[in-house]
Amino acid sequence: MGSLNNGLFGAFNGRVGNLVGYTLNGKNVIRVIGHTTKPPTLPKLANFQKMTVVNEFLRKMQGFLKIGFQHEVLGTDRNTYNEALSYNKKHALKGEYPNISIDYPKVMLSKGSLRPADHPIISKPATAEGIVFQWEVPAHLQNGHIHDRAMLLIHFPESKTSYSIFSGARRHEGKDTLYIDPNLYDEQMEAYITFISPDGEEISDSVYAGSIAKNPVKEVNNTELIEKVKTEKENTTHDNAGPAGSKKSSAATTAHQLLKASAIDKTTGKPLYSSSFCARITQPTNLFQFSDRKNHNIYPPLLTILPAAPC
Repeated sequence: MGSLNNGLFGAFNGRVGNLVGYTLNGKNVIRVIGHTTKPPTLPKLANFQKMTVVNEFLRKMQGFLKIGFQHEVLGTDRNTYNEALSYNKKHALKGEYPNISIDYPKVMLSKGSLRPADHPIISKPATAEGIVFQWEVPAHLQNGHIHDRAMLLIHFPESKTSYSIFSGARRHEGKDTLYIDPNLYDEQMEAYITFISPDGEEISDSVYAGSIAKNPVKEVNNTELIEKVKTEKENTTHDNAGPAGSKKSSAATTAHQLLKASAIDKTTGKPLYSSSFCARITQPTNLFQFSDRKNHNIYPPLLTILPAAPC
């Protein structure tokens, strides 16, 4: 049901039949709700997918976009999110339907006249929980720009989330760190940097700072280990004497010993076993697997004939 706010000939809010009235940026808008029985054409399907892909990418960074596109919509009835969506839908997609995806280097998260970042790059220190942004500082940087603040953003495609800061290091410092959730540290990430003036009156175009690929899961050569476990199982069938629960099972103990001797990293050829590893036999599937707690690597499970028992 619609309601008349200014009399019979005024604007209305709500729905009347197939008309919907609402206010957008101070303007009264009426839309018609259409219905069709025709199947969508290929161009329509492509457009639907483009809208979905761009919306999924931008929706977690609306705070950044509100600042980044504020000057583009100044004095208009457009809003910052729609402006960002319109630009990136037109310029930052690749592929054909049904395989349309984001072209990350072409993404724009802010637009303005301020000097953009010069040759930014990102790196991931092994001992930190943050991502380091670095950029060149021109030798003859004008005094008016040395105090511009960095705005940093990292997008995680797998988790469909983003981390950002709106007032980071000054331009003349040449580097800054964006701290992220440690659980995301090994995921693929796409990074962007913008500069904004100290008074917020000017902003630069955003610049793509690079990508860090997802860390691959290390693989372990399991063949020899499986054979040793099977052989040992055949030779240890009556070795569980003693009060119940007083000792680990022989099978589990053997698994620890064999793991220590045989877990080899395929890439480096070096033993993987250390005090940071935990070997376990899971219930009820008899899957023997181990994980590296220090480096957060989960290694492939080994199907064995060992009985289900705790390590």
